[in-house]
This record gives sequence, structure tokens and C-alpha cells, in this order.
Amino acid sequence: MSAEEERGTQESQAFLPDFCAAGTVFVVVLVAELVAIAVSLAGQDSTTGFLVELARTSLFILWFALLGSALMCFLRERLEGAGKTRAFVFGFLILLALLLLMAEIAWRVTRRFTDLIVVEDGHAMFVARIFTIGAIVIALAMRYLYVAGEWRRSVELEAEARIGALQALIRPHFLFNSMNTIASLTRSNPRQAEEAVEDLSELMRANLSAGRNRSTLAQEFETAKMYQRIEELRLGDRLSVLWDTDELPLTMLIPSLTIQPLLENAIFHGIELLPDGGEVQVTGRRDGSRIVIEIANPIAANARRAKPGNRMALGNIRQRYELAYGSRASIDVETGDGRYLVRLRFPAEEDAASAGEAAARQAG
Repeated sequence: MSAEEERGTQESQAFLPDFCAAGTVFVVVLVAELVAIAVSLAGQDSTTGFLVELARTSLFILWFALLGSALMCFLRERLEGAGKTRAFVFGFLILLALLLLMAEIAWRVTRRFTDLIVVEDGHAMFVARIFTIGAIVIALAMRYLYVAGEWRRSVELEAEARIGALQALIRPHFLFNSMNTIASLTRSNPRQAEEAVEDLSELMRANLSAGRNRSTLAQEFETAKMYQRIEELRLGDRLSVLWDTDELPLTMLIPSLTIQPLLENAIFHGIELLPDGGEVQVTGRRDGSRIVIEIANPIAANARRAKPGNRMALGNIRQRYELAYGSRASIDVETGDGRYLVRLRFPAEEDAASAGEAAARQAG
């Protein structure tokens, strides 16, 4: 197992929530403030207003929530090294110890500022009440964050499984047609047949490779063009692909196996059904901080495949983009005027290694 795969396995088995993530900290702060409101409502003193009581309670609970999150973020890797169950238990005990420390500090503050803060409970009762309430809230909060994290990881694993299925999905009819085309070329044009075998081999390697979740635009376009060359041998002049992607920085990252399945859809559901064939247009541009790629193909008015075929690829791609980018990405489909268009819009994220190599080549 490679170091990257081992690291991914450890991340998928992490029991503790990621307290370093901004989303987790936001949830912790939100839950802390809700707890402060509930405690203030339940223990409101008639001599003080609700807002005053809420301010006092929030001051203690929010400080604890932020300090606890920072401490758990700092200790997370060390705790997880002890194993799942121990990481949770140790983390829970550490937060309880922090809670006791802050409860003791709060008690001393109330004794120091008796004119501003009035506490009727004794020392032991004050600390015990805070400890009991805090322990329950901490346990519930950690459980909620754990369940939420496990749910997201299950979604990621499902998406990875879909990627694997998509990567392993090479349409049988495409393989049969490609092999028949290559067989016919072995006599008439052996050199072209050899090139076709190389393209088919590279295409299969790219489709069956599950080692990475993202690739550069250059790699995606090359995989799609290998597929295009193989289909051109079979369809001849019926297939034309126009690539208008010169404006795109090829070092930008994109979820792997995106362009080739969409190009395959365009040919399978569009070009093949037209007696005279047609042109697939692949255009790309950079729109501020986003990359926009469009794949458009003509469609026959009354011709449809008996089975939806590889249209499942579009659903898989949409799910992967939603998981990778959330609301920052979109996949739109437009039909009309005898044309089918898929538009990808996603954040521009550059691959540092590829960018460095490109800069080195330009400098050289």
C-alpha cells in the first residue's frame, strides 16, 4: 500500500471529528450558544434580565467551546494514533478535565467579583452542576459530530465506488467495434492498426486506473483525444471533434474521468444516430475564478437509443462534482435546436507540481 493510500485509509477510519475544520468549529460554536440559551432560560434569576444571564453563560460556554476545539485540533493526530475507541475516550476525558479547570476558574471569578456575579451554590455544588451539564453536552456533541463525519465519509466512499465503477465501465460494443476496426487495419494499414492498439491500451489504463481522484486538464483532454482517435477509425468522416480549449490553463485540476465519458455520450447518443454524422464541439474558458467547459453535439430528431446506456456517467459526474465542490460547481444540460449541451462550471484549482514543471520548462 502506498503512503497516499495508507493516509487515505487512516483518514477514513478516524473516529474523532476534525476539530481543525471550519465547519466543525462553526457547529461547535452554534451548539454552544444554543446550550447557553437553554441554560439561561432554565436558570434565569428574577433579579437579573435574560440578556444579562445569557451574556454570563455564553462567556463561559463559548470560551470552553473554542478552547476545547483548539485543544482537540492540536491533539487529534496523537489521539488517533491510539486507536478509535481510545481516541474517543481520551478526547472525552481531556474535555472533561478542561471543563473542571474552567469551572474552578469560574468559581474563583465569582468569589472575586461578588458585586457583579452572585452565585448561591456552594463550591462543590457549583462545580458538580457545571460538570454534570457539561459532560452530557460534550458527549452528545461529540456523538453528533462523529455521526455527521461518518455520514460524510460514507458518502465519499460511495462516490469513490461510483468512480471505480465508472472507471471500469468500458462499453462492450466500443471494445468489440474497436477490435474489429483494428483487425481490419492489420492488413490494409498495419502502422495505423499499431497506433490504434496503443491508443486503446492507454485508454483502458486511464479508465481502469483508480489511483487518483483528480487529474489535470491536460491529462483529461489527452484521455478524451485517445478515445476520439479510436472512434474516428470506426466512424471515419462521420465524426468530427472541434477542440476550442486554448484559453484553458492545462495545469488546472479536474475530477478524473470527466471529459472522456461526456465525449463518449456525445458520440454514442448523437453522432452515431445521424446518417451523415456531425461535429462534437468541446469549448473551454476561464471565467474569473472558475473554469467553464462545454461539450455539445447534434442530435437526431426522432432517433433514440433503446437503452439509456452510459447516460449514468452524467449522474455520477454530477454527484462527484457536488461532493468535491458543493455549491461552487454546477453541471447544466441544455437541449434545443437539434443540439445537446453539457456545461461544467467548477473552481479553478491549479496542480502545484504541474505548474512548477511548466514554469521550469518555460524558464529553460
